[in-house]
Amino acid sequence: MSVSPEPIDSRTHRVLAGVSRVAVLQTLRENAGWLDVQAIAEQVGLHTNTVRSHLDQLMEAGLVESAVQERTTPGRPRLLFGATETPGAGPQDSYKVLAEILASGIRQGQPAPAAVAAQAGRRWGQHLEQQGGASTEPVDSGRAVERIVALLDEVGFAPRIGDSHAATVDDAGAATVIEVHRCPFYDVAREHTDVVCAVHLGLIQGALGQMQAPPATIRLEPFVRPDLCLVHMAPAVIDGRGLRA
Repeated sequence: MSVSPEPIDSRTHRVLAGVSRVAVLQTLRENAGWLDVQAIAEQVGLHTNTVRSHLDQLMEAGLVESAVQERTTPGRPRLLFGATETPGAGPQDSYKVLAEILASGIRQGQPAPAAVAAQAGRRWGQHLEQQGGASTEPVDSGRAVERIVALLDEVGFAPRIGDSHAATVDDAGAATVIEVHRCPFYDVAREHTDVVCAVHLGLIQGALGQMQAPPATIRLEPFVRPDLCLVHMAPAVIDGRGLRA
């Protein structure tokens, strides 16, 4: 029986909901060593006082740590900052992905941040499916749904197939609705719904592609209730010319 991982601390969500804080965190992640406040401020284009405020919140959330620089010459030692190590798997890896997407997409002023997010989500889904060690043989639609539910559970969404949400899609088969009762990115998703939902859409698409599942149409319906989002999965409709509708 699969045991759902613990949800990410809501404090972490609130910290990462600020794009400037994500930019500070990502700068530290990308740096091989440690940086002082002045160096961080120059890289992210913020005032040093603003950077200090962001660093305080990131350290409180456990995402950044500080150290006093050792000096061999007279002078006041500098306070240096670095990103804490991120676990290699589990829900904590999820916020790292989100941080990277927000930093690379929104911070750089991408004209279509949702498209950037979906692409990153697809890479994430492919990676998680590869990590799972599943068979490389193609799967049918039923098995694909089971694997997607298991994947969402692993990431921390507390998914459940909705008993009352099945619908017929022409003659192509039945649509499945997966209820998501615990979004690991709830606080962030409220502020950046288009980007966060695009990550989740890409996650599912990437996993389905990796498992060589039959073509499917995926639609996300966010926040039908404050505690519920829906994932609609239906077989892709193919017309007489072999085109998917």
